[in-house]
Amino acid sequence: MTRTPGFNTLAVHAGAKPDPATGARATPIYQTTSFVFDDADHAASLFGLKAFGNIYTRIMNPTQAVLEERMAALEGGTAALAVASGHAAQVIVFHNLMQPGDNFVAANKLYGG
Repeated sequence: MTRTPGFNTLAVHAGAKPDPATGARATPIYQTTSFVFDDADHAASLFGLKAFGNIYTRIMNPTQAVLEERMAALEGGTAALAVASGHAAQVIVFHNLMQPGDNFVAANKLYGG
């Protein structure tokens, strides 16, 4: 019998996979800003979105990918996007919803923090 994992199980395990190099079960925290490219062509294919891989931590990294998978699983979504700040989240939303020439009207206290 296959059961759907509950909330607590998803909170601990969703998105996590054992590290293939070390066999570590816990998700490592990658404290790096950049990643190594095989050569200039490899870098070009990553930046051109022709190949999948890590480029720069503010774009994505393996730790962030697990967080995003876990949040999507907990919320019942298909994907999630982790960003560095609330302002970054607002910019991503508004830049995708608004068209050139649109106006955005907000109070001077848009964020209560």
